Amino acid sequence: MPESEWVLNLSCKDRPRIVSSVTNALALLGANIAESAQFWDRTNQSFFMRIAFTASEGLGRQALDAVFTPMSAEFDMATTITRRSDVPRIIIMVSKFDHCLEHLLYQIRVGWLNVRVVAIVSNHETARGSADHAGIPFHLLPVDKSNKAEQEARLLDIYRDTDAELIVLARYMQVLSNELSQELYGRVINIHHSFLPSFKGAKPYHQAFDRGVKLIGATGHYVTPDLDEGPIIEQEAERVTHALSADDLVAVGRDIEARVLARAVKLHVERRVMLNGRKTVVL
Repeated sequence: MPESEWVLNLSCKDRPRIVSSVTNALALLGANIAESAQFWDRTNQSFFMRIAFTASEGLGRQALDAVFTPMSAEFDMATTITRRSDVPRIIIMVSKFDHCLEHLLYQIRVGWLNVRVVAIVSNHETARGSADHAGIPFHLLPVDKSNKAEQEARLLDIYRDTDAELIVLARYMQVLSNELSQELYGRVINIHHSFLPSFKGAKPYHQAFDRGVKLIGATGHYVTPDLDEGPIIEQEAERVTHALSADDLVAVGRDIEARVLARAVKLHVERRVMLNGRKTVVL
């Protein structure tokens, strides 16, 4: 009989019987657990779990909800159940630097990243050619102080009209408003160089060069009203030396940013990232 694949995520206050209740329920449904990971955060007594499982094609969401809805009430847990065959729909936002965008599109094309890009949004024309080449709708939304609220409203319309679940800021060089950041909390991923807050403003790699740094890197994180301080999903650093020029540092940083952002997106769409206050649990 054909099988379907699912992912169950849950979080709640830690207490006895959570794991046994979940696994016994899956066993009674005839499901087979393919992958299981859990974490108990002792600092706040929170419990997180991710289970990937297979089940007969006849076992649908209604049957799963019938079992896990009362269990969620019993343990006061937040649960999500996702069918793996449902391809996540994402929007990519970009300004003039397109290295992160191009890396994401490549990883999608070769099948490493299983998402569908439903729109590319930019405040510049630079990425239109990439969007046209990939057959992705391109939306030009120039932003300045006078139209920021209007353009963010248009972005929300695109987000809702395309049924997207995630917005990826692939070196999008505009700061989202506090209101938009709050409304889309946990659904917007950004990439930034790890020099923040040490090297803020223009040309951070040149600032780092002037200071003779020995490590450079990048951070993929969720967007919050606190600029570049949202829950961290993924990071990478690379050692550099005095022999590298400022342009060399830019090149190294460019590669790291592209890799880290792609990994952060992959972790998110595979349902491996769970919010834990100002931090994340990655299972």
